[in-house]
Amino acid sequence: MTPPKPNYQREMEALLHAHPRGDAHVLLHACCAPCSSAVLERLVPEAEVTIYFYDPNILPEEEYRFRLQELRRLLGEMPLPRKVELIEGPYEPERFLAFARELADEPERGERCRRCIRLRLEETARVAYDMHCDYFATTLTVSPHKDAAFINEAGYAIAQEAGVPWLPSDFKKKDGYKRSIALSAEYCLYRQNYCGCPFSIPSEKKD
Repeated sequence: MTPPKPNYQREMEALLHAHPRGDAHVLLHACCAPCSSAVLERLVPEAEVTIYFYDPNILPEEEYRFRLQELRRLLGEMPLPRKVELIEGPYEPERFLAFARELADEPERGERCRRCIRLRLEETARVAYDMHCDYFATTLTVSPHKDAAFINEAGYAIAQEAGVPWLPSDFKKKDGYKRSIALSAEYCLYRQNYCGCPFSIPSEKKD
């Protein structure tokens, strides 16, 4: 018999509910404003959230800066029940390109994507440990283009190495992705058509 798939959404809720409401401190890796919108709406009532914007895969730098600006604008305009601090990590695309160039022909969800996700989660875990956070997490699981099972498996493995707990998630559950589209429209957010990696830019955008 095939074992049931993990319910990451339920696991997240159980962990957060084990704390007094809003008491857990989560360092949330974020990649853009649209993905962050529905995640913040769901997570902030349940925990103290600090966003960590660490995305060396986003190129060119103008794209990186614009996504960061949109995220700051969202935090300023969205009526969240508590203040959410945003920390910008170092912008170091050379760390991403050091392995990504050799994997340029890998498909979406291939080894290039997996190594990119690990890089961002490892850095988030390191900062979460230094900040004495209760958990680290990511907005990436809200996207239907990302493999939530891989992200959570990587998160758990990194947590053991880093010494800070991973907060599992599958934010696209309960219509999370659909809600992110609605919130993006409500706040007129820039919705990019590629993840940020230059090797994932659609051919029509390159022309």
